[in-house]
Amino acid sequence: MTVFEITNQDDFTRLTTTEAGDKLIVLYFQTSWAEPCKQMSEVYTAISNEPTNSNITFLSIDADNNSEIAELFEISAVPYFVLIQNGTILKELSGADPKEFINLLDECKKFIENKGSNAPKAEETPDDNTEEAESEEEVFARLTKLVNAAPVMLFMKGTPSEPKCGFSRQLVGILREHQVRFGFFDILRDDAIRQSLKKFSDWPTFPQLYINGEFQGGLDIIKESLEEDPEFFQHTIQQ
Repeated sequence: MTVFEITNQDDFTRLTTTEAGDKLIVLYFQTSWAEPCKQMSEVYTAISNEPTNSNITFLSIDADNNSEIAELFEISAVPYFVLIQNGTILKELSGADPKEFINLLDECKKFIENKGSNAPKAEETPDDNTEEAESEEEVFARLTKLVNAAPVMLFMKGTPSEPKCGFSRQLVGILREHQVRFGFFDILRDDAIRQSLKKFSDWPTFPQLYINGEFQGGLDIIKESLEEDPEFFQHTIQQ
C-alpha cells in the first residue's frame, strides 16, 4: 500500500467516504518545512508498505496547502495523526515518535479485528481520562517535543486564522508581516499545557514564541527585539 498524497478536498472526501468502506484510515498531517515531519514521513511510508498493513488506507495531508481539512480536525501542531473508521475518530496522536504511532496503529487494528462493541472515540481514550493525573515531568516532556515541533513555534489562544485574543492576533500579524513560517499550538485546547507552559517558560502570559526550541518572549518582548534589530527573526532563526 502506498501513501496517498492529498492535494484537494475532493480527493480527501472520496478516499475517506465514498471509497473508504470499513477500512481503517490514517490521516497524517505534516508540512514540508517542519523538521520532525521529514523523518516521520519516511517512517510513515515504510509502515504503509508493510504487508500486514495492506488493508489500511494511509493518507498524507500537507496542513499548509490543505488548511480547510486541517481546521476541520483542529490541527494545532505537526506531525499529527488521526485514525478513523466508518467516519468515527478512533484515536489521535501528536508528535514524531515512531513507537507511539506504531503502538496506536496496532491498538486500532486489534480493536477492529476483535469487532469491539464501542469504538474508542477520542474522548474515551486513556490519555484523555488521565490527563488531570499527568505528572509535571510528563507534561514537560510533551512541552519539550512541542517547542521543537517547528523552527518557530507560537503558543497562542486560538489559531492563526481565528485568534481568541488581541495579543495572539498581533503576534500572528507580526510573524506574517515578516514572512516567518511558523507552527502553532492552541493552548485553549489543553489545560495541562496551558498551565505548565507558564512554569516551563518562566513566563506568566500568552502568547509565547519559541525559536529553535528556545523561548524568545511574549508580544512586548518580540516588539522590542524588532525595534532593536529589524532583522531579529532572520538572525535568530539562522543561529
